[in-house]
Amino acid sequence: MRLRLALVALAVLTTNVVFLGPSLGHPGNLMEEDSYKRVAARKIVSHAIAGDALEARASAEVTVPTEGPSPCVDGMSAGTYPCDGIDMLSRLSLADLGFTFVNDIWGWTDPQTGIDYALMGGSEGVAIVDISRPTNPDFVGMLPTHTTAGGDFWRDIKVYQNHMYVGSENTGHGIQVFDLTEVRGVTGAPVTFSATNRYTGGGVGNSHNIHINEDTGYLYVVGSGSCSGGLHMADISSPASPVFAGCFADHGYIHDTQCVIYEGPDVDHQGSEICFNSNPAGGNNVSIVDVSDKANPVALGRMSYANSGYSHQGWLTNDQRFFIHGDELDEVGHGIPTTTRVWDVRDLENPTLVNVFTNGETSIDHNIYVEGNVAYASNYTTGLRVFDIRDIPSMSEELFFDVYPQNDNPTFEGGTWSNYPYFSQRGRIVAVSSIDRGLFILRVRG
Repeated sequence: MRLRLALVALAVLTTNVVFLGPSLGHPGNLMEEDSYKRVAARKIVSHAIAGDALEARASAEVTVPTEGPSPCVDGMSAGTYPCDGIDMLSRLSLADLGFTFVNDIWGWTDPQTGIDYALMGGSEGVAIVDISRPTNPDFVGMLPTHTTAGGDFWRDIKVYQNHMYVGSENTGHGIQVFDLTEVRGVTGAPVTFSATNRYTGGGVGNSHNIHINEDTGYLYVVGSGSCSGGLHMADISSPASPVFAGCFADHGYIHDTQCVIYEGPDVDHQGSEICFNSNPAGGNNVSIVDVSDKANPVALGRMSYANSGYSHQGWLTNDQRFFIHGDELDEVGHGIPTTTRVWDVRDLENPTLVNVFTNGETSIDHNIYVEGNVAYASNYTTGLRVFDIRDIPSMSEELFFDVYPQNDNPTFEGGTWSNYPYFSQRGRIVAVSSIDRGLFILRVRG
């Protein structure tokens, strides 16, 4: 049994703050903190008990959710959240998790125990939550941020070989590496974990996003102070010890990326490692880069598009024929409805915009992920939207769960930052991070 430790995390926010990222090329997301940031005070006590994780979890003390199961009935869940075809299984609030602000989310399924964990970022660090019992999630503990100095405090999270990697725009944060197997057998009150390692190779300090190609064992850091904000590449074949591998800076600042071993229809590039980038530098673009040779990456295609605001994030369809892409500021800058673009990437050197889809809502779109024939979109003030993409490039919205019922404004005042639909309970459970309301565990019907 580990030594019990205590950490009191208290943050009091009394003024409105405007977040800006000019040094990174970010246009500056204008957010009034008073609308969604609250005073948070929580004592986090370290407490780990050795033993079989599944048996321990069955009898362990668990966090009591702020809200419990509430099916979507007549277009409403818990008498609060507009919905269609998606049920709420539970919600942990900011206070439940010791957060004052919530942002990105990812997930991990322990291959030994089968337990699903939501990994949710916030201003204080990353909360690790056991959601194997989705109606009664258990806050296992937190990996605190390496630093709170400078910059914006949101962070990005990915997983490879049972290790969690965490980047942040906090100055000098680097990439935290944490061995997730340390959470096995941890029961009772939440634990304060320590990072296994911290990567700062190649001059990486602050960053906006990270991505991992699990097929090759490479970490991609974007929006950092290195590589002109472009693709910073690190070898993580030894997961706890990343090694700098190369840069791609030719397209300037890249906000987000997805890198894959290409198996799509462009025969000239099959078998190569290709990154699909949301690239707001130089007029807002989708850019495609061959990174097979980390020392000599090769730009393939780069296309701009009409009514652009800020090229933000996107995800490939499973067959790698189409790239579904979101722009974060087109709704604000052009007064258009919530818009998702579909790019035909069957010719990697000539990506073509083939559909501009709107669901008729008014919020700003943020992160979108594809699972099978479904795309899960987190659209700030209108919540989680579920799109049928069986007939891609055509799309249709089928289901939704609005985590921000106050309004559907095209603002950053609250709502969902991101979602994770890839748990072992796949096809049913989606974890959603809400800036102002914490962690939602949702079940998608059908």
